[in-house]
Amino acid sequence: MSKTLSLRWLEVFRLIAKSGSIQQVASETGLSISTVSNHLRSLEDALGIALVDHGRRPMSLTPAGEVFSRYVRDGLTVLKRGEAEIRSGNWRHATDLRLALVDDFDNQIAPELIRFLAHALPRCNFRHFTRPSHEIIEKLQEHKLDAGVATRPPGGTQGLIEYPLMRDPFIVIVPEKFKGEVQDLFSPHSDLPLLRYSRDYTIGKQIEIQLTRNKYNLPNRFELECNQSIMGLVAEGSGWAITTAGCFHRAHRYHDSVRATPFPGRNFVRIVSLFTTEVYPDTTSKLIHKALSSLIRQYFTEPMCKRHLWLKGDFRTMEDQAA
Repeated sequence: MSKTLSLRWLEVFRLIAKSGSIQQVASETGLSISTVSNHLRSLEDALGIALVDHGRRPMSLTPAGEVFSRYVRDGLTVLKRGEAEIRSGNWRHATDLRLALVDDFDNQIAPELIRFLAHALPRCNFRHFTRPSHEIIEKLQEHKLDAGVATRPPGGTQGLIEYPLMRDPFIVIVPEKFKGEVQDLFSPHSDLPLLRYSRDYTIGKQIEIQLTRNKYNLPNRFELECNQSIMGLVAEGSGWAITTAGCFHRAHRYHDSVRATPFPGRNFVRIVSLFTTEVYPDTTSKLIHKALSSLIRQYFTEPMCKRHLWLKGDFRTMEDQAA
């Protein structure tokens, strides 16, 4: 090898291998198109071999490029992990934390968690976000977050470390004045419509998968993003909902106007977890996980199971699960 390889060349090559577009890499990095091209050419000249088929759009890797890209990806991951460990391997010396939570935990748990972490990580700068689960997973995989609490998606979480937090069973919510059989609501001819969660959301996708498995074909008249709106409409008698114990627990203001019942037939659950990038120090991750588990027990699982005894053992924290 006649030249020393530049870390910048390797980073640019990794991005080109991922997107197949010099223009996209330029946009992501803030570099000019010509600078990105020069970095790639310099790397190929240093190695003495073509890594990319420049005649194809989108660009594709040559066989040598495919092999080299795997080493570059693994090497850069190790370097990033080393940087993270040096900067914050000792959690008391952590300096940055970009943390996102689903809105389930925004009112009670988020303030308590931030207060705890501010004391436990005295040198840390915090950036807190509230996002839907699918956006949190996407931003973690793009390394735009360090850690996030989200519902485990059906399709997996490649490249992320998972620390399970809460087993959250799905239940049925009906208006307090509803006197019929819950099973009758699953008929397409029911007078009371199902108020669905948006199918763009992880919880909405999980519900639709379960309805399909059970061959329930219900009209899709109402599809909403906001949990509080769904609970409010149920309280008014405008429909019924499939939700989770955790989501229902959040809607305190409507508890006297609705009734929670078990999901008929085979039960299904969502798993809420702490996810971190593969380069984020596990010492800090475990600190956050332990604090969250305690807060979820205090504000979610224990109060809900005390009021609804049939949820005991089903709605619970999962701190005993391995990451």
